[in-house]
Amino acid sequence: MTVAPLDLLDVDTLLSDEERDIRAVVRRVADDRVRPHVAEWYEKGEVPVRDLALEFGKLGLLGMHLTGYGCAGASAVSYGLACMELEAADSGVRSLVSVQGSLAMYAIWKYGSEQQKQQWLPGMAAGELIGCFGLTEPDHGSDPANMSTRARRDGDDWILDGGKMWITNAPLADVAVIWARAEEGVYGFAVPTGTPGFAAREIKHKMSLRASSTGEISLDGVRLPDSARLPEARGLKAPLSCLTEARFGIIWGSMGAARDCLRVALDYATTREQFGRPIGGFQLTQAKLADMSLELQKGFLLALHLGRLRDSSGGLRPEQVSVGKLNNVREAIAIARTCRTILGGNGISGEYPVMRHANNLESVLTYEGTSEIHQLVIGQKLTGLSAFA
Repeated sequence: MTVAPLDLLDVDTLLSDEERDIRAVVRRVADDRVRPHVAEWYEKGEVPVRDLALEFGKLGLLGMHLTGYGCAGASAVSYGLACMELEAADSGVRSLVSVQGSLAMYAIWKYGSEQQKQQWLPGMAAGELIGCFGLTEPDHGSDPANMSTRARRDGDDWILDGGKMWITNAPLADVAVIWARAEEGVYGFAVPTGTPGFAAREIKHKMSLRASSTGEISLDGVRLPDSARLPEARGLKAPLSCLTEARFGIIWGSMGAARDCLRVALDYATTREQFGRPIGGFQLTQAKLADMSLELQKGFLLALHLGRLRDSSGGLRPEQVSVGKLNNVREAIAIARTCRTILGGNGISGEYPVMRHANNLESVLTYEGTSEIHQLVIGQKLTGLSAFA
């Protein structure tokens, strides 16, 4: 009798009935709405973002871990399980949900005024409004402290000039949370994308996250009233806290991509015959499957521990999130690559999801903090010494 990788340790017994129910609902919508189409979306580099957002909004998946303003107020573990199921379908689809809820919505929910929350959050939770999060710049990825985008006072207004790069949802967004440096420090702004001087163009020719809308933002004399500024966001700590929020979903989501790769490889290994028997019967193949299953379970248990910790304490320290992202994404991409070898030449075919997951995870490995950055965060916590410039 065979078992699925996560059934080896009966990890489902660690989840509540409610958590399993939420997982089942998200898995069903991923199976029904995403899996039948995602290979085509990926190949064409197009994805129906607004249609998906509306469907996810009806299920309460957008900003589901936030409270009030139409948000579901779900637990961290429930949100993590949702991210896992979404990324098992595709990393780009999970990115849509993560950027909407854990970056754009969270920034407004955490640092915005009551008027801003009322203006944006209900529509974003319903999927009627799309948000994006503008921090990364063409010349400043891992070093946001040196961002070039500037905000300057002009009477009672603010003028924004600069540019942002690799911004998920930007080409379709209704509101962009833009971070800019002013004389007083770093500020955040909720910018309606119809504001004169704001432009976003789709980034084409991506080899990864192709089932996701990614854009470059240009800010040319964008005039905003002071009411667009997020009043509680003071300094670089604010956008970095939003990244910490979003990285939590990656810890879970990456394990979804790894699980899907392993599921496909297991099925292939037990049905593909070479030398007169299934390749899953060869020792080297079984060694690969055993090692990958081990890392998948360890990654899931790490994600679950961090989720329980967050639910009990109300938050996670940045280095704890770094441990999760560093380990789980690194292991997920290793699992995807090894699964590709089990499928042989079929591993590069779009008929199987393994190469798509592997390509997507190349982006997940570096966005919202590269592995090297997370190593330095952990190293600083262990030694008390900063290796950052």
